Amino acid sequence: MHEVSKEEAESRKKAVFESMSPRRQKYILNRVGYEKWDPFQEPKDPIDIRRDQSQRTTQMLVREFLQSRTFEGYSNSYSSGVLELCLGLMNDDERFRGMFEFSCWYRDLLEKERAEKAGKPK
Repeated sequence: MHEVSKEEAESRKKAVFESMSPRRQKYILNRVGYEKWDPFQEPKDPIDIRRDQSQRTTQMLVREFLQSRTFEGYSNSYSSGVLELCLGLMNDDERFRGMFEFSCWYRDLLEKERAEKAGKPK
């Protein structure tokens, strides 16, 4: 796309604003302000801005996790499950939070039982 001069950009902005309904104009004036309002700004890509507490995107998390596994250790089904769980957790979906919490609890339970068996004399 070619660059637009400031005068042309302001002219286009004014034309867009004037073509709006009075109600929408009032909303822009009250909420955003005409000076800050940009009818031509690029939309944000939700995948790029969605980050977890570690500031990683779902793509970064999935790639990092799968790279920590041996290639023989997973299939397409395995990796699609990882992606689905990652997206569910990032979106704070209760279903996936439940699966995650159960998995952590189950892992801890198995480790506890292994430790108890290892501590018992034969």
